[in-house]
Amino acid sequence: MNKDWAEKNKRMQSLIGKEVTFREGLDVLFELRDDLFGQISSIVKAYPAEAFYQMPFAGAKGYHSKTLAYSMWHIFRIEDIVAHTLIARDSQVLFTDGWLEKTKSPIITTGNELKGAEIARFSAQLDVKAVYEYCRSVMKSTNDLLRKLEYRDLKRKFPDADRERLIGSRCVSDDEDAFWLINYWCGKDIRGLIQMPFSRHWIMHIEAMCRISNKL
Repeated sequence: MNKDWAEKNKRMQSLIGKEVTFREGLDVLFELRDDLFGQISSIVKAYPAEAFYQMPFAGAKGYHSKTLAYSMWHIFRIEDIVAHTLIARDSQVLFTDGWLEKTKSPIITTGNELKGAEIARFSAQLDVKAVYEYCRSVMKSTNDLLRKLEYRDLKRKFPDADRERLIGSRCVSDDEDAFWLINYWCGKDIRGLIQMPFSRHWIMHIEAMCRISNKL
């Protein structure tokens, strides 16, 4: 794992765990997210659209076995779903701002259910620039949500009604490789969700994107 990103993530987690340093911890989180998104921006600016549906590590074990486009979609669909459907209990950015049409995505899910060549075909259908702008909109929206949090909110849990709402949204596939996400998210409090998916999840997939782009 990138040493700087790992250190910031560790520091953020420590700071938000204490009420007196909670706001400072959020500032470190925003700094980390800016650093990580800057890496996505660099890749989007440097590579042609064709690069975003290539799979140079197809069949490998790990997140680098995906595509650049899939990675972007996956990171921010999960964030959009968790931030809005689960935490804020309002409408996802994908639907409120017309991003489904703009990105040309054939799915509204996280993409966990896609395998092998399906990932490449899905990625080739996407409008990469629109996906990038969707990602940026989700990041801003989540940052706004996080700024409104109070320290006491970190221990907030999610009852069965939240789980049922996630299922009803149809934004998580009922495929066994995807459906587990609902129980995973609902088993955490907000502090746990700040780690996964709002920080460490980014690190894992953006490091994979770097590995893919370097190979390309």
